[in-house]
Amino acid sequence: MKLYYMPASCSLSPHIVINELGLDVELIKVDHTSHKTETGLDFYGVNPNGYVPVLELADGSRLGEGPAIVQYLADLKPEAGLAPAAGTMARYRLQEMLGFLSTEIHKGFIPLLYARLAGNYVDTARPKLEKRFQWVNAHLADRPFLMGKNFTVADAYLFALTGWGQAPWLKSYYKAGIHFDELHNLEAWYARMRQRDAVRKSIAEEGLAFD
Repeated sequence: MKLYYMPASCSLSPHIVINELGLDVELIKVDHTSHKTETGLDFYGVNPNGYVPVLELADGSRLGEGPAIVQYLADLKPEAGLAPAAGTMARYRLQEMLGFLSTEIHKGFIPLLYARLAGNYVDTARPKLEKRFQWVNAHLADRPFLMGKNFTVADAYLFALTGWGQAPWLKSYYKAGIHFDELHNLEAWYARMRQRDAVRKSIAEEGLAFD
């Protein structure tokens, strides 16, 4: 398999999952400006929408969209427990969380990451995103990970997104200026996450570094 990724983007999420599971996946770096791979391949030929992640399977077929990719990867090794069994209420709860992260957190960052283009919309988008993180902070009050006592693919996704918020936490191409200083549950969760071997390995493989 191959994972097409851009350093510090949302593709960090499946990258972490790959390392958590110990899967043999080739990493294909995509330049965020030219949209070409390290070998000069036009990434628009891989994904006409031009964004990562994309997972290329052994048969040459491709799967896009991070929430779908991380569930596919988790199901390759169900014994690892990164996603509950398909068809269970626990799996639907995971999908509920992935949907929230995708639509409310991930998309909530877009106006902030492209503030010059977003203009005055940033003034609306920022407080809305901050409220969503306040909800995540409250959700983590009685649990070490998003879905309970165990790490799941949802934690990998949130970690990738949280890095965009405050540059002192993670050196990143993405600096949205969201601060989490008063969100102590989120800060504690983030501290636990960055100690995970798979997280540290993924950060290093993408050429990034913790402060």
